[in-house]
Amino acid sequence: MRRGLSFALLAACSAAGLLAAGLLVGTPSADAQQPPTTGTTTTVPPPPPTTTTTTTTTTTTPTVPRPTTIAAGVTIGGQVLVGGLSPAEATAEVKAFFARPVTVKLGKVSLRATPKQLGASAYVGDAVKQARIFAPGANVPLKVAAPLPRIERYVATLAKRFDRAAVDSELSLRNGKPFVTKERVGRRVRQSTAVRAVFRSLKTHDRAPIALRADVIGPQATRASFGDVIVIRRGSNKLNLYAGMKLRRTFGVATGESRYPTPLGRFHIVVKWRNPWWYPPQSDWAKDAKPIPPGPGNPLGTRWMGISSPAVGIHGTPDPASIGYSVSHGCIRMLIPEVEWLFNQVDVGTPVYIVQ
Repeated sequence: MRRGLSFALLAACSAAGLLAAGLLVGTPSADAQQPPTTGTTTTVPPPPPTTTTTTTTTTTTPTVPRPTTIAAGVTIGGQVLVGGLSPAEATAEVKAFFARPVTVKLGKVSLRATPKQLGASAYVGDAVKQARIFAPGANVPLKVAAPLPRIERYVATLAKRFDRAAVDSELSLRNGKPFVTKERVGRRVRQSTAVRAVFRSLKTHDRAPIALRADVIGPQATRASFGDVIVIRRGSNKLNLYAGMKLRRTFGVATGESRYPTPLGRFHIVVKWRNPWWYPPQSDWAKDAKPIPPGPGNPLGTRWMGISSPAVGIHGTPDPASIGYSVSHGCIRMLIPEVEWLFNQVDVGTPVYIVQ
């Protein structure tokens, strides 16, 4: 009986040990990393990696929208009010403002030229961009590019139009009387002054008319500058003395005979002698004559006014009976008192007209 009970206990213990051993084989322990060596190799995968998740917090600053219009009271170039306008509207206003023409005047004549014609341009886009960020009431400068060579060429063109040369008075005969044309004053535009004025107008946006300044060029000969004029009428044997175009006095004279006529044309006095010597001219009628000193018998009298025609002059004569006739050898004879008076009135250079 006891032997049978012992055998049963032993069998139960053996069964419990086999069960425990099977459980150990099915579940690997933490200390046993290598599988048991058997005929079949079993690979055990490593445990999955540990994943760490990091949470990032992003702070977003709200965007302030740019205003669609320019702040109130903002001006460009000191004159164009662009406050309250859109950039496109402001651009159009500033372009129109800058495109105003530059006006130049001389006397009653006015000429205009656009900035484009003068080669100038304005930085309108830059000015409008700045105006969008400026505080209310601010002024934004409008920068301008204005090339001086282009302006200088424009002013030179103006000078060609406005400059004029001075015109001198001229003496001539009309109907046998002296006539002096009217003089004309000239002018010359001060080009350097005009260039600076146009440049300043473009840079400062001031479009007030520019009055051109010009230098006056005076004529060398005017009506007033013409003094005495002598007109000798060969046909009537008269000598007329004029002050310019006004008759002063008339004298009777003797002129050349038909064989030795007094020359016709325009001449002038080249020499004046008091109490002259008479020297024989190179002419057949005087080939044997001798020089005659001053004195009562001198054929030239007491005064000689030689003109620019060779060997011809106005002089006195000791033969008053010859006055009024064509009896000389080409010279113009006068009574001695009258030639002395005329001698004191006229100067070397006085014009002498001899007409028929």
